[in-house]
Amino acid sequence: MPEGDILRRVAIRLSQALTGYPLTYCRFRWPTLGGVDLTGQVIEQIEAYGKHVLMHLDTGFTLRTHLRMDGAWIVEKAASGGQPAAGSRAGSWQARAVLGTVRWIAIGHKLGMADLLRTRDVGRLLGPLGPDVMAPGFDAVAAAARVTAQGERGIGATLLDQRVVAGIGTIYMAESLFHWRVRPNRPANQVPDVPGLLTYASKILRRSVMARTPTATGDTTRGHESLVHGREHQPCRRCTTPIEVMRVGQPPLDRPAFYCPSCQPG
Repeated sequence: MPEGDILRRVAIRLSQALTGYPLTYCRFRWPTLGGVDLTGQVIEQIEAYGKHVLMHLDTGFTLRTHLRMDGAWIVEKAASGGQPAAGSRAGSWQARAVLGTVRWIAIGHKLGMADLLRTRDVGRLLGPLGPDVMAPGFDAVAAAARVTAQGERGIGATLLDQRVVAGIGTIYMAESLFHWRVRPNRPANQVPDVPGLLTYASKILRRSVMARTPTATGDTTRGHESLVHGREHQPCRRCTTPIEVMRVGQPPLDRPAFYCPSCQPG
């Protein structure tokens, strides 16, 4: 599932394409949005919260989408009149939402969620989520209290739980815990300096957004974007011990957590 840095990238690209211009094209392939037409409305702001993309319209409504595992927003140049060009991916049956301006067409491909709600109700929709680690003014101390309140639950599963903190996925969970020298299955209430851990996770997520391509290390060279994630059996970049992987969380929602058995002792 895309992580917080990817969602921020999506929000930035969609903002560049869609905000400030009346929508010239709108089509949904979604059960609850089949009769909705947003043409003529203006998207005033697009933001990401955790793993949700929020498009705020000038009519007091917000379009919320979630990519889940396979979704993506694709941006193409618009044809004359702000319509999809011939051969556009907007014609695909997997295009769940298509929005266009005179300049660009944005295609929500294989979206996992889509709904339209009043902007004033967005807070209630996001209420079950924890604080977004990439939000301006992120309070790492308050978020850390939510983490340690999970008690004996493993820190890896805790960081992936969007109800505790939002925006961290398997990559940045593994990379942050490696930097902190904490094994993913250590109880959340036994992790030292959780505010520092969350601050570090926020830092590397933000750094990835600003990089040329997504990276957990700051290095965009192919094969050097991570220190442990996706590197099972390869030597640790710190001590050369082969990287291992464990499952964290409860099936069927468990996820892989890569770690170094030497740098992250049990």
